[in-house]
Amino acid sequence: MADSSDPRHFRRVLGNFPTGVVVVTAIDASGQPAGMAVGSFTSVSLDPALVAFLPDKSSTSFPRIKEAGRFCVNVLTHEQETVCRTFATRGADKFASLDWRPAPTGSPILDGVLAWIDCDLESVTEAGDHYIVLGRVRALEASETDLPLVFFQGGYGRFHSASLTAPIEPGLAGQLRLVDLARPGMERTADRFGVECNAATVAGDEIVLLAGAGIRPHHGQPPTRVGQRIPLVPPLGSIYLAWEQDDVVDSRLTAAGATAAQRETFRTVLARVRQRRWSVGLGNALHSQVESELARVFGAGSTAGPDRRAGLRDLIRTLDGLYEPEDLIPGQSYDVRNVQVPVFDETGSAAISLSVYGLPETSSTEEVRAYREALQEVADEVMRRIGAKTPVATG
Repeated sequence: MADSSDPRHFRRVLGNFPTGVVVVTAIDASGQPAGMAVGSFTSVSLDPALVAFLPDKSSTSFPRIKEAGRFCVNVLTHEQETVCRTFATRGADKFASLDWRPAPTGSPILDGVLAWIDCDLESVTEAGDHYIVLGRVRALEASETDLPLVFFQGGYGRFHSASLTAPIEPGLAGQLRLVDLARPGMERTADRFGVECNAATVAGDEIVLLAGAGIRPHHGQPPTRVGQRIPLVPPLGSIYLAWEQDDVVDSRLTAAGATAAQRETFRTVLARVRQRRWSVGLGNALHSQVESELARVFGAGSTAGPDRRAGLRDLIRTLDGLYEPEDLIPGQSYDVRNVQVPVFDETGSAAISLSVYGLPETSSTEEVRAYREALQEVADEVMRRIGAKTPVATG
């Protein structure tokens, strides 16, 4: 066993724990910006909101930050490795080629960062050759449009996972158990078709995206939609409701504010999904409008009120007619938004759905069939492992 006091061995072993990379900034007593790169930042407490970072005692920048009595934590994106190296260099004018704006405390927020956390300095505690610096959070914000820069095994890189799963939420443990079983198949499906493969469920009056595989960030779009919540408003949600009792469906439609005509149309859709045992949504520019509004209503820092949320529900209703076409004609191609299949639990309920998303601009009927069969294969494997079966379609 290696000597634990050997610094090289210590770094090598601890280097197997990946850490995020941040730049801590402040305006010093002379009114000049100061900053340092930190790989030991962490959240500490929710109530009160506290964070911490651990600067080296030999740092020449930290005394300026300490004297300021406040600081801003800038979470770097995977494209800001150069920024990180700049702030890890001693003596240089670190802000010479960088744009920034003041946080509420006046501390610099660097352009293009993934997130920022503005703090008052709460305390400084000695800890060996480092300090433990506690900050009381005053303001914070995240862009949610990129991936973070990480430090791992002595080098910089970006976070990447074959799939992501939402943390356990009250009431969703059973659904997440099925997601864990589905993840290998989801990753396999995403790799095969070069698309996203997602798992979702219904929680209350919302559809919740529980997991995603094959997630690829796009400029200006969140790197992952895991955790996203969407109002359960027809025509969405048919993959879950097609096997529910009539009174449950009635309750859902009432909560969604569906009109009599919309109720009748949706019941026809549910019967079609129940017979097929899968769901398909066709593409349309309306989807982009819905996604943009979802980001505004449910995105980080959103303060959307009841009127804005009601407007979102109305916008979702305009998707009616894009889901569950009667037939896809062999030999023809379609703009397909997504394909979904249900995964049933031991009680016969559609506990989660599996879907493919981010499909090519057009897909042939044969390709759509291949998507569906791949998803069904994953669903069947999960149900086999828990001893569940697809209910017999009726109606």
